[in-house]
Amino acid sequence: MTAFFALTTSLLWGLADFGGGLLTRRTPALTVVVVSQAVAAAVLGAIVLATGGWAEAGPRLWFAFAAGLVGPVALLSFYQALALGPMGVVSPLATLSVAVPLGVGLALGERPGLLQVAGIAVAVTGVVLAGGPQRGGAAVQRRAVLLTLVAALGFGTVFALITEASENVTGLFLALFVQRLTNVAVGGAALAVSVRRGGTALPEGGFPWASLPALAFVGLADVAANGTYAVAARSGPVTVAAVLASLYPVVTALAARGFLSERLRAVQAAGAGLALLGTLLLATG
Repeated sequence: MTAFFALTTSLLWGLADFGGGLLTRRTPALTVVVVSQAVAAAVLGAIVLATGGWAEAGPRLWFAFAAGLVGPVALLSFYQALALGPMGVVSPLATLSVAVPLGVGLALGERPGLLQVAGIAVAVTGVVLAGGPQRGGAAVQRRAVLLTLVAALGFGTVFALITEASENVTGLFLALFVQRLTNVAVGGAALAVSVRRGGTALPEGGFPWASLPALAFVGLADVAANGTYAVAARSGPVTVAAVLASLYPVVTALAARGFLSERLRAVQAAGAGLALLGTLLLATG
């Protein structure tokens, strides 16, 4: 059961990342974040009402609120990086988010094992190589790499905060609902500021109603992935769940290759692979 739900998490996160990055190429990233998270918040609100999740309200929800403040920054950075591409490089680099829980452990007095030390070295090497030239001589934009690393830091922080925001599955639904509401509020405020400064909230032609199902899928897939990961972590070893769930970049990369025909040079493919390998070593160490 752990393997099934963890691999399902990888599938959902991978497809959500691909969809979010693809939508951002046509629609402003902030709009993608706000609309997709609003749909997720609505669905989670219904689940909380149906399960009586309000009974789990307490001081721990401040962690969910904090996660909601960080989440939009991470999502915006990640979607912008995916839009700049190539997805086959950006998505694996984002898995470096696992370094955040490792850092928290170090701050609390824990010391990394040999596998974790090796994972750090391998992951950093992967970051350097993944920023190498694409076929044709052009380099991966440094902005895409920087945005991905910002997103990884944000995702890792959100993961650590949400872990502290609940003690059971019902409480997790409530925590995710509070997080999504905060995501929408923060993202909406940022979108309003952007428009006032001359930015655009919608593509030419108005709201992309034809993209609404895809926007809903991105938000719901992200929520579902959080749910399946929680089930996986509670039904077996957390280490196994974390390792299998961290394979989601493979799904994104395969989707990009299949639908967008992305091609990478060997040095980039090696760098992306090393970043993913380093992440697995960090998770299993």
